Amino acid sequence: MTVVGLGPMGAALAGAFVAAGHRTTVWNRTPGKADALAEKGAVTAATAAEAVAASPVTVVSLATYEAVDEVLRPLAGALAGRTLVNLTSGPPVCARATAAWAERGGADYLDGVVLTTPSGIGSRNFLQLYSGPPAVFEGHRETLAALGDPVYVGADTALPSVYDTALLCQMWSTLTGWLHSVTLIGADGPGGNVPATRYTEVANRWMDTVRFFMSTYAPQIDSGRYPSGDFPLDLHRTTMEVLVHASELRGAGSGLPELFKALTERAIAAGHGSDSYARLVEFVRQEGRPDATLPWPPTTV
Repeated sequence: MTVVGLGPMGAALAGAFVAAGHRTTVWNRTPGKADALAEKGAVTAATAAEAVAASPVTVVSLATYEAVDEVLRPLAGALAGRTLVNLTSGPPVCARATAAWAERGGADYLDGVVLTTPSGIGSRNFLQLYSGPPAVFEGHRETLAALGDPVYVGADTALPSVYDTALLCQMWSTLTGWLHSVTLIGADGPGGNVPATRYTEVANRWMDTVRFFMSTYAPQIDSGRYPSGDFPLDLHRTTMEVLVHASELRGAGSGLPELFKALTERAIAAGHGSDSYARLVEFVRQEGRPDATLPWPPTTV
């Protein structure tokens, strides 16, 4: 196993491979970053070419796709017949371009994202998402499991990047909602002054209910039909009005209650008051091309 790039994440990846008993070769453009890993048993390569030649699988974790381009472009011939696993974060167009470059050079390619901070690497409680040829993933699943729980999301190498962005959106939305909630319940007033730790014990159990709603609503979104059961949008709006009022009184100002209410009122005004909350997806979506040019410099490795 070779790891190219020894920033905080790359060093954690290499350390996990070493801890799992894999012979691990490491390389970094800045000298000295491999010293701590070498003390644990990693082999330090003098050049990137030497590192790639040392193993059938090379994991790349660099700051940007531009850095990937700079490091890998001179090594096109050295990667032939080997597997490249790219765990560098970036836009999906860059993942596809890198996959095409690797294929032209005769290398197998997996694109991936790490869904934790460096301290979580090596724990099966945290996910890594991978895409590329299914046989290539299956051939290396056991090795990649040293980093966490390897999850295959499909053949399209753009998928991990899109999953990463979507999941970060969900994380920040959830955390901001939690911050709003702890502010609301921690403020002065009847039923207030509740510590965040005490509230969070209840909130963590409540997440089972949130997961239930997500699992119920996902098939509705896929089918475009939104039966409400006993919780229609009209009832959601009534409850949201209570939340907006309570937030004003207690000084919780994230803007989320107003956003919830505005989206819901748009749907109700369009005649969907008896539909489920999943109907709001139609009002979250905006017209536009998924492949539209973005202000991000893509690479052509």
